[in-house]
Amino acid sequence: MFWEYHDYLFENQNGENRGAFNKDALKGFAVELGLDAEAFNACMDTEKYAQIVVSETQWAQSVGVQSTPTFVVNGFPVIGAQSISVFEEVFNTVLTP
Repeated sequence: MFWEYHDYLFENQNGENRGAFNKDALKGFAVELGLDAEAFNACMDTEKYAQIVVSETQWAQSVGVQSTPTFVVNGFPVIGAQSISVFEEVFNTVLTP
């Protein structure tokens, strides 16, 4: 149900820092979508994956990610919506010995 939940969050966002995605709301969304509420709530309450999220966020910031979209190609950040030619240039740089 990952993608269903993902899509639901995306479709129901209403701006940053407005409390729409607090823990209780996220748990309610899970119930609305028919997820296993007991398992979902246990995961949220124990913060089972919190350290992974923190580690990934720190890594992203360390390679220059500050906004979306940002792509990282073999350690090279490509920031913003870029043309295919920018990606080709990065790929050629990365793949050329």
